[in-house]
Amino acid sequence: MDISPKNKRFWIKLSNKFRLVIINEDSYEEAFSVRLSLLNVLTVGGAFFIITVTLVTYLIAFTDLREFIPGYPDANQRLLIVRNAQRVDSLMHIVNRRDMFINNIQMVLRGEVPDTDEITEHKEQISSAPAQQIVFERSEHDSIFRKQIENEEKFNFSAFIPSNSIATMETNFFFTPLKGLISNSFGSFQRHYGVDIVATAGARVSAIMDGVVTFSGWTVETGYVIQIQHPDNLISIYKHNERLLKQVGEVVKAGDAIAKVGNSGEYTTGPHLHFELWHDGTPLNPEDYINF
Repeated sequence: MDISPKNKRFWIKLSNKFRLVIINEDSYEEAFSVRLSLLNVLTVGGAFFIITVTLVTYLIAFTDLREFIPGYPDANQRLLIVRNAQRVDSLMHIVNRRDMFINNIQMVLRGEVPDTDEITEHKEQISSAPAQQIVFERSEHDSIFRKQIENEEKFNFSAFIPSNSIATMETNFFFTPLKGLISNSFGSFQRHYGVDIVATAGARVSAIMDGVVTFSGWTVETGYVIQIQHPDNLISIYKHNERLLKQVGEVVKAGDAIAKVGNSGEYTTGPHLHFELWHDGTPLNPEDYINF
């Protein structure tokens, strides 16, 4: 194969030898000399470049030097990223379960049937399993479940009151919770769902009917509050007390002392009892049923 004159001249230039000499400036004595060609320089330079790139790549990929590169996370940062990803996944699972629970509660309140896809799927998995002999034994989980049901039944008033004792509003007799002067009547102020009864601090507050204490604690606005569930879907609420005498879950009788009159909470200007009476979720005027 013939080589063109132009390519021949190019290869001749690459193969031409050059002499690099280092001379002592004072004595002009030759200190070092080497013969090089342009082809030798390109070969050595290319090999050095390839070796350098390979070495740098290896150091960055397989050693800790990569952590000194701006923007590259270190080991602790990578660990935090993984943990945060796991926490986000767990939070998403919790949020989804909470949303499903809230949606089911809303459907129940609207009178609709909640979503039972998960329950149906679980039942199908159980039905597809092979039949096995079941041995009923009391386990630790069973004991925990029994205790949970017993705690829940503390708030079920029907467990303490016979069904034939539940009467209508017209036949109910209410014990006076506190004798005193009514300073604010029902509805005299906006969203005022009860009456304010002025009395001396420490006076006895009584339960208006038999019932079960469903709340007994402190709130910022109304101080010490006690709430009682009565028959016929009646609820009585006593606010701004000085001290509470009953705990959640206790059964009380009509006339039992449940609290002491006080001046607790932000929404109060002196010792008094704020009393509310609710029936089926609707506030009632206590003065229509109780003589204070």
